[in-house]
Amino acid sequence: MLKIGCHLSSSQGYLAMGKDAVNIDANTFAFFTRNPRGGSAKAINELDVARFLEFANKYTISPLVAHSPYTLNPCSAKPDLREFARNTMADDLCRLEYTPGNFYNFHPGSHTGQGEETGILQCAEMLNSIITDEQTTTILIETMAGKGSEIGKNFTQIAKIISMVEKREKVGVCLDTCHIWDGGYDIVNDLDGVLTEFDKTIGISKLRAVHLNDSLNECGAHKDRHAKIGEGKIGKEALIRVINHESLYSLPFILETPNDEDGYRKEIAMLREAYKY
Repeated sequence: MLKIGCHLSSSQGYLAMGKDAVNIDANTFAFFTRNPRGGSAKAINELDVARFLEFANKYTISPLVAHSPYTLNPCSAKPDLREFARNTMADDLCRLEYTPGNFYNFHPGSHTGQGEETGILQCAEMLNSIITDEQTTTILIETMAGKGSEIGKNFTQIAKIISMVEKREKVGVCLDTCHIWDGGYDIVNDLDGVLTEFDKTIGISKLRAVHLNDSLNECGAHKDRHAKIGEGKIGKEALIRVINHESLYSLPFILETPNDEDGYRKEIAMLREAYKY
């Protein structure tokens, strides 16, 4: 069965997100661990979590793909911002143990003029400072479009980060179709070639989730502007090939398209109809 969902609002708690997922025929979903534009986080409601876990088991909702706030920059030139990212991610990993065995997705950040090698090193150093043997959450480095001084703009940079992580079994990759397309990977005309390059550079076993998005931009634009499925430059047919690819079909797919609830329901229905497994 296709594992597909979208970003849901965490403001009303885990059980509400579970019910919202079922309402749009999703069986996985993403959510921000805290205010995506800030640093505050609501206290964990243990009763709500317990009810959600029972509900998720009943409706086979898994895995969760939590997302760090956008404000985190693990490789900022400012030490206080790097420390904020480290402390926030460490706290998020503790909170995610209430729903064990899931994913935590983050943007590797922007080196802000320090150079990509410094940014890569600082990102890896942060991961080494927060990953524990006991955690059950797998941290996912998201592929980026390459805006400005972003790191993670290509597979080589992500491979370098992972190579520096001591407990690298706790780390994987979330592939964003819009981001890699905007980053110059032609998944429309050469999906096999792109995934072969991923495998040779990072290792396909490290690919654990996909953000399934169309793009408003041409390949290589480095802009990161998501579009609804079939309304962008990647197109519906190319994204259907993504969900049906032999290296990808069993992964969780998260829609981050500019949609409301009804729009997500329609996209999920369309993709389920096109899924061949």
